Amino acid sequence: MAPETPAQGPTPRYFTWNEVAQRSGRDKERWLVIDRKVYNISEFTRQHPGGSRVISHYAGQDATKELTEEFRELQATVERMGLMKANPVFFLLYLLHILLLDVIAWLTLWLFGTSFLPFLLCAVLLSTVQAQAGWLQHDFGHLSVFSTSTWNHLLHHFVIGHLKGAPASWWNHLHFQHHAKPNCFRKDPDINMHPFFFALGKILSVELGKQKKKYMPYNHQHRYFFLIGPPALLPLYFQWYIFYFVIQRKKWVDLAWMISFYVRIFLTYVPLLGLKGFLGLFFMVRFLESNWFVWVTQMNHIPMHIDYDRNVDWVSTQLQATCNVHKSAFNDWFSGHLNFQIEHHLFPTMPRHNYHKVAPLVQSLCAKHGVEYQSKPLFSAFADIVHSLRESGQLWLDAYLHQ
Repeated sequence: MAPETPAQGPTPRYFTWNEVAQRSGRDKERWLVIDRKVYNISEFTRQHPGGSRVISHYAGQDATKELTEEFRELQATVERMGLMKANPVFFLLYLLHILLLDVIAWLTLWLFGTSFLPFLLCAVLLSTVQAQAGWLQHDFGHLSVFSTSTWNHLLHHFVIGHLKGAPASWWNHLHFQHHAKPNCFRKDPDINMHPFFFALGKILSVELGKQKKKYMPYNHQHRYFFLIGPPALLPLYFQWYIFYFVIQRKKWVDLAWMISFYVRIFLTYVPLLGLKGFLGLFFMVRFLESNWFVWVTQMNHIPMHIDYDRNVDWVSTQLQATCNVHKSAFNDWFSGHLNFQIEHHLFPTMPRHNYHKVAPLVQSLCAKHGVEYQSKPLFSAFADIVHSLRESGQLWLDAYLHQ
């Protein structure tokens, strides 16, 4: 590569792409190319605001945003339209509706007793609180609410820590990697269930079959997904792993916020239900929330292109890994506006209430460049998860049996 020669200073050194690619491992120097200039990011990885793994996923590659001129113009248009500015009333009302549902859940037991129907209604209300708080913490985590990062971080801690009992640092660690390299195996932690639980994507599934690897009966994965996917992720994994994460990494501030959540729900529900009743309510809520969370978060990605990182330009990487679900008042609320997954990935700091405004512009850009822009009904999106798992499972089986 031939970087621009500076007007003054020493003669620049030149490197081949092979030399750059060799500097990408965890135990080696890490180099990065931006605008044809080579940077040694070995030390900077520890200081990167998104975490060391986010920038390290680009080590040995060209991280230049190879955006088309049209996308650059779209970004400028978005700024001029004011679509990167949040409406504080929207997020205030959103927070208040979560807090109101939280209060109503407790009042349901206090007023109507702890028989089956009030207990079930309380569990449904609390599950709604947890799911909706999950979408709201996502907004703060993306710094899309306040103009200053300090307030975003503070409210992020409050919502994910005090309202949900999870650590902000854990969410940042996983989610920033997901946005850097969505659906890229070994770089996007959201698809880490491949290959030990599921065979994901056409390319990876065929590769797994050719290698004669069988960690699970993948040809039945579209069936056992209903057992170990939506029902189990939160109560059997996340619920316990988050404590290991904060203690192992010494994230004591996060732990304090988490403890405040558990103290609050313990003191408010144990007097009404007793310890056994409280534990039953808690894990029922986690079970319901887990189903809600998994179906919504996977409908935009699992049916899309999944592969190793091929160092494709940033825009194409986002588009091939995401799809949308049609806009409606219910879909927007139910998914926390993540039904606009394409727009969210292209403009990750955009306030969610503006996604529908930029969507027609993104559709026009995709149409002009022959890029598929997928949008589908909600239940079709759910069904596509199962169809995708069935297809990739069959591809694995065919490759596995082929001599």
